[in-house]
Amino acid sequence: MDKHLIGEFMGTLILVLIGNGTVANVVLKKTLGNNSGWIVICSGFLAAVTFGVFTAVACGSDAAFLNPQVTLAFAVRTGDFSNVLPFWLAQLLGAFVGGALVWINFLPHWKETPDAGAKLACFSTAGAIRSFVPNMIAEALGSFLLSFLVMAVVKTAPVAGLTPYLVGTVVYGVGMGLGGATGFAINPARDLGPRIAHAVLPIPGKGGSDWGYAPVPVVGGLIGGALAGALARVLM
Repeated sequence: MDKHLIGEFMGTLILVLIGNGTVANVVLKKTLGNNSGWIVICSGFLAAVTFGVFTAVACGSDAAFLNPQVTLAFAVRTGDFSNVLPFWLAQLLGAFVGGALVWINFLPHWKETPDAGAKLACFSTAGAIRSFVPNMIAEALGSFLLSFLVMAVVKTAPVAGLTPYLVGTVVYGVGMGLGGATGFAINPARDLGPRIAHAVLPIPGKGGSDWGYAPVPVVGGLIGGALAGALARVLM
């Protein structure tokens, strides 16, 4: 496999394993992190993205997008779409494996957690107030902000080694500022890959995988990324 695809796969795996693992640690019963709250989840994703980017670069991906919408944003900005589909596939597979590893890590806790919605939240997102259009707008706006700010960070070329920390901080800021409306997937692979894992894994009492909501983080994310790329093409 191409080294860039290996990097995207591994980086996205780390992102989901740490990020979704933080959600599981907060919402599943009888974990030591149970009910520790929103700030813990946002902080977990800050670390997840930061070290996901470091991992992607170390494993061969100079881009280290880890996110289909960010991949699309840079493609729109540059006009080069040659890597979009291969990167999307690598990111989706990495997210799926990361979701499966979260399941393995918390094996005894699925049975101890009676709430099927809490179990699904360890894999994928949903609107706090379920309303398709507002949820789609929220995901598109958060995704736009993430993609645009990542491109701004890259454009300003901070000192070597600082970019992953700044990108992680962007995710933290979007989550803290806007994330409460939908759970801030702001990454189609991060939502879809683990949602597929939820659907196929033998999780006790898991309920459905909420495929009716699944287009929101995917379509909303890609819309936000494409708009960010278009604006960056003009302004950056």
